[in-house]
This record gives sequence, C-alpha cells and structure tokens, in this order.
Amino acid sequence: MATKASDLFVQCLEEEGCEYVFGVPGEENLDFLDSLSRSKKIKLILTRHEQGAGFMAATYGRHTGKAGVCVATLGPGATNFVTAAAYATLGGMPMMMLTGQKPIKKSKQGRFQILDVVDMMKPITKYTHQLASADNIPSRVREAFRLGQEEKPGAVHIEFPEDVADEHTDSTPLPKSNARRPVADEKSIRAAVKRIEQAKSPILVIGAGANRTMTSRMLTQFIEKTGIPFVSTQLGKGVVDETNPKFMGCAALSAGDFVHRAIGAADLIVNIGHDVIEKPPFFMQRGGTEVIHINFRSAEVDPVYFPQYEVIGDIGNAIWQIKEDILPQASWDFAAMHKARAAEVEHAAKYDTDQRFPIYPQFLVKQIREAMPDDGIICLDNGVYKIWFARNYPARRPNTVLLDNALATMGAGLPSAMASNMVYPDRKVMAICGDGGFMMNSQEMETAVRLKLNITVLILNDNSYGMIRWKQANMGFKDWGLTYDNPDFVKYAESYGAKGYRVDSAAALPKILRECLDTPGVNLIDCPVDYSDNDSILNKQIKELSAAL
Repeated sequence: MATKASDLFVQCLEEEGCEYVFGVPGEENLDFLDSLSRSKKIKLILTRHEQGAGFMAATYGRHTGKAGVCVATLGPGATNFVTAAAYATLGGMPMMMLTGQKPIKKSKQGRFQILDVVDMMKPITKYTHQLASADNIPSRVREAFRLGQEEKPGAVHIEFPEDVADEHTDSTPLPKSNARRPVADEKSIRAAVKRIEQAKSPILVIGAGANRTMTSRMLTQFIEKTGIPFVSTQLGKGVVDETNPKFMGCAALSAGDFVHRAIGAADLIVNIGHDVIEKPPFFMQRGGTEVIHINFRSAEVDPVYFPQYEVIGDIGNAIWQIKEDILPQASWDFAAMHKARAAEVEHAAKYDTDQRFPIYPQFLVKQIREAMPDDGIICLDNGVYKIWFARNYPARRPNTVLLDNALATMGAGLPSAMASNMVYPDRKVMAICGDGGFMMNSQEMETAVRLKLNITVLILNDNSYGMIRWKQANMGFKDWGLTYDNPDFVKYAESYGAKGYRVDSAAALPKILRECLDTPGVNLIDCPVDYSDNDSILNKQIKELSAAL
C-alpha cells in the first residue's frame, strides 16, 4: 500500500524521536496537520505567533540535543520564523522548521503569498530544501536532522508544498545512523599537556561549545585534579559549578572588568568551546599570551583570534585525555587571578543588600539566586539586566541560565521558559524579561496557561528600552526616544487566567518570589527596577577598580 506523503513525513519525525511540533499551521499545512492528528507519539503545541514557536523549538533543542520541530505556513508565517532561525543558528541550538507552500506543479492563485522562502533561509540555516517529490521525504528529513544536530548545531528548514503533501509513495522512513564524534589526535593532546605544564599561570576559558553532555563532568574533574582557575563566557555559564573556588568570573562586559584582569594575569589561555559569535572575553595580540584551542572544529581565524595550539575533536573526550596525562605543577601561580576575583566579590557585596525601591539590579539577582534551587532554570530575555545576571548569578549546573549572547534577541525569554518547563516539568523555571522584551511575545501567556505550565514570569519594569538608554547615556547623548507606557501587568496576567503580583518594596520581593515558585500554574511578577547607577557602576567604577589591581 502506498503511503500519503504527509503521513510519511510524520512517520519520519517519529523515527527521529520528535515529541512536539510547535507552531501556527496555515491552509498549506492542512494535509500535514491531518496526518499529525493521528500520531500517537507527537503532540501539536499551538502557539500564538510563529516566533514564539521557533523560540520554543530552539530551546527544546538546546536542552535535549535533539532538533526541536516547528511549523508555519508560507509567506508571512515563514517570514515570522526568520528571527527564531537566526536565534537557533547563532546560539548553537538544533531546530527544524517546516513551512508550507502553494502547489509547485500548477498555479492555484498566481503569486499570492509566494516568496522564495528557501533562498530567504539560506544565510541563516545549515540546510534548507524544497520537497519536490514524496519519494525523497525520508532522505531529506534525515539529512535535515543530521545537519541540525551535528556540531555546531543550528536551524534547518524544509518547505513542503501542498501538492507534494497530497502525493502517495512507497518510500519508508530512514533510521538514524549510529555515529560517534571523532576524538582528538594523541599528538595534539600531548602537545597541549606539555604546553600547560610549562606555563607559569594557565587559565581555562569555557565557552558556548563546552555546554554539551559529558563536558561538564570532565571539566570539573580536570579542574579538581589540576587546580587551574576558570572563567566562563555568557553561553558557557554553569558548565562548571560557579560556586567552585576556582571560578574567576563570567565575561559579561566586553572589557575592563575584574574577570579581564584575571585573564590578563595568565601566560597561557586554554580556550574550550570558543564560538566566534560571542563577544571575545580576551583579544589575542602578536607576541602576546598564547592560546590552546580545544573544540569540535578548528579555529576560525580572526584579527583577534589565531591560536598557536589546536586540539580538534569531541571536547569532553579531549578534556578527559588531557586530564589523564597532565601532572599538576608546583610552580603554577594563580595569586593574581584570585586577587582579581576577591576584588569582584567584595565589590558585588557592597550593593547586593541595597534595599532601595524601585528594586536595585544587584539586590534582585541575589534574591533570585537564593530563591532558585540548584537545578532551577532562569530564562533571560534580552536587556541590560542580562549583564547583572551574567556577572552576579552563580550558575550551579549546565543550561540553568539560558542567556542568549549570540543573536541576543528580545522576545525569547517567555517562550524559552515555556519550553524549559516542558522538557523539565519537575524543575523550577523562571522567565526574566524587561518590559520591552516581554511585550514582544506576551501573547504566549495564553499558550502557557492553556498548556497548564508551571512558570514564573518576572517583568523588570522601567517603562523604557533600558539597554539602549544606558548606551545612549554612556555615549553622551541626551535621554530621548526610548520611553513608553505599559499596561497594568497584574491585570494583563489575570486576563489570560494567570496569577499577577506587584512588587511594592524591596522587603516584599523574597516572599513574592517564593510564593510564585511554590504555586503551580503561570505566575507573573511586575517588578519596578532602578537602573540609574548602571552607567556609573558598569562603565566607570568597575573599570577604575579593576585597572587599579
């Protein structure tokens, strides 16, 4: 018996282990939707905007390593996936987008709603393809998933025209191959070990690529054996427990922070999982500090990045090999790094008990860290608060601080918290959004309530695009063009069937946080925030104090 193409597509998704399809279907997806309705393994998650669906699929991919799947119609549905595709590709999150299209074998409505979606997706995906025959579905779906999930993971796209979806075929799904990542060459391991042993003050920099299964365990063991200090990038937060005494800070600012002093004190930088998409935590110079690059792929050479040593292969395995071979050296000296870290901790402690109102960002970060369990997940939208969380919130486990420092898009905080709760229903999840970022996808509150998710949504309310205002002040421009009014967020939450809370004093914040985290369902907190000291602390104080070390 021949199989309908849309049924075969769903069978191929099942073969890949797909659990959810997030999205907003349109007329051109109706064959696929009908086939999906009969699946016993895949659940449709109907969202209120394609962008929210894409962010959810990407976050599912980040947590599981399996490509999250999302669906949209042609034209405007497909264009609404563009930001999510860039978010996934730049952030290293596996995601597969499926979009519909008018019949390709005969014209139905002229050029109505027709765009060249495949060409549009080319620059922001790892793979994009228009299906022209039902027979090719198994190989195209398998190839899309293979590329989406392979290092560096990212977004892939398949266009499924209406007439192809209605075809019949004898093809059957292709099973996944049993693939293992190549391991690093023994000679490159030996060269790296020798160079680390010869160094006077080596340091580890843990980046986005290290945020994968098994790497955390291997790195923790390596640090325990050698005592070598480490710093993280924003996308590397939590790979190693940041309450570890060897943690020297997270590179949240571009330069001039205490963490940059710690890196500056090193005579060898071991750069693990470096991704050029992140702001570099250090700049290489001719004749400067040497760098060992440990990654799945060779280094992308740049004017500020040209490592002298490269260890290419599975990162977890490479760290294990180095750990087995290395001998800790009595001559290693980490005093200057620890001094820089002590100064940072001392500086942060001056402000994290400041109970002014509106809420002070450092106080807020400390209260959230105390309220969240070690395995609790915070999902940050994009705004100036991101810097405070990156610097001051010690992540205890991998992927517990979802912080997008790649595309750095607004609007992803709420959908990524929703997907996090779906992947880990037993863990506490909090979306932390600015009022600007929250309003970009606030309609997904309805989706969260409908799905009976358990999440806390914290809105940091300053009635403005705060990050850009901070930059505006820093550049000496007048404060203009970046303020607005907000709805009553408590009533807004209640209108969706969620619970709403408003913070009216610093003393009330810890109690509200605990209550929301302990109450099932969707809980929203409207929290006024005071960013007035951002410029003086982040741009002046920190730079002056760290420079004086």
